[in-house]
Amino acid sequence: MDATVVVGIDVSKDRLDVHVRPGVSVFWVTRDGDGIASPIGQLIRLNLKAVAVEAIGGATEWLAAGLAGPGLPVVGLNPAQVRSFANALGKRTKTDPIDAAVIAHFLEATAPPVIRPLRDKETRLLADLVARRRQIVA
Repeated sequence: MDATVVVGIDVSKDRLDVHVRPGVSVFWVTRDGDGIASPIGQLIRLNLKAVAVEAIGGATEWLAAGLAGPGLPVVGLNPAQVRSFANALGKRTKTDPIDAAVIAHFLEATAPPVIRPLRDKETRLLADLVARRRQIVA
């Protein structure tokens, strides 16, 4: 059976808005370890094609790592492309639930591949340390 379900997640300051297509299941969870863990069991049971988040650096890398750890197929999307897609659909209003729906719709319409596997924990830690060193030196 082909995977047909896609999930879009919008990351905001305090919460994650989750939109599942088709069937349009919408919910939100807190933006912390418990918030990420709570929908994972539900998402694993679905016949997922992919879970998408906008790739905005370190702000979403922790989320992608949390989702990919249990084996969910995660895709990072270019925020500018998602916004252009929303404009093409006439979705000019920008709220977190609408953004999650647009992310899921974009994923469903374009079916982008998972570009690269996530870096392992040690590599991410080293990259964070190097970035922090650059900040201190600057």
